[in-house]
Amino acid sequence: MTKVAFIGLGVMGHNMARHLKEKGHDVTVYNRTRKRAEAWIAENGGRLAETPRAAAQEQAIVFACVGNDDDLRAVTLGPQGAFGAMKPGAIFVDHTTASAKIARELYAAAKQAGFGFLDAPVSGGEAGAQKGSLSVMCGGDAEVYAEAEPVITSYARTVRLIGSAGAGQLTKMVNQICIAGVVQGLAEALDFGRRAGLDMQAVIDVISKGAAQSWQMENRTKTMLAGQFDFGFAVDWMRKDLAICLDEARGNGASLPAAALVDQFYAEIQTMGGGRWDTSSLIARLAAKQQS
Repeated sequence: MTKVAFIGLGVMGHNMARHLKEKGHDVTVYNRTRKRAEAWIAENGGRLAETPRAAAQEQAIVFACVGNDDDLRAVTLGPQGAFGAMKPGAIFVDHTTASAKIARELYAAAKQAGFGFLDAPVSGGEAGAQKGSLSVMCGGDAEVYAEAEPVITSYARTVRLIGSAGAGQLTKMVNQICIAGVVQGLAEALDFGRRAGLDMQAVIDVISKGAAQSWQMENRTKTMLAGQFDFGFAVDWMRKDLAICLDEARGNGASLPAAALVDQFYAEIQTMGGGRWDTSSLIARLAAKQQS
């Protein structure tokens, strides 16, 4: 059993914290909207903290999964931030999808204060969080990672240290760039086949056994063809992530023409009212063009 805190009980954090509790860890939680934290306590037990700072007191590991760089800075370095209460030798594990810049900033602040920091964004979506089968990509010091990794496996199928501070966030950017291209390609292919009059389920049954196979094809084709987008990773979140990718690319000289184009397609989805739709809703944009 490890004394841990979890800051941020959204779609991902709610389930990740639950798995920690189910694995026998001593869990304290904090959420900006208190009612959500109270509901988590009612369902899972544990303790509720009034502030991130209170949540971090006397904890061996503090986890966070919040919205963006500003949210993360607030819960770590703000007036009631967790960093003000982290004890020497403790570890802060950040699961937020954020910039590599803030990951390095927080790593340096933690190092100076005498505790560890890992940037550890996740992939696998809400389903992965529910099942405890997330993939976690980490940046930070090897000795800190070695101590935190057994606890992270409470909700992860795959955990790996990629490199120094910021490497976890950069790896998540690679992940999102890949997803953007694959989903757009799949949307175009399904739209093309449907317009050509093909039995698309028969087509997918065949091509999913070959080189075109992907996780998106296996898990999203039926719902994409049915126009069902009320699940999974939201367009609003993907645009936030792609903005981080494009900003990083401007700094390192990488060319991301496909990612930039898909980002604009997602902007069109938002204007259609689909900001909370799943990212596979790119096919809805193509369907709308057919009708216009």
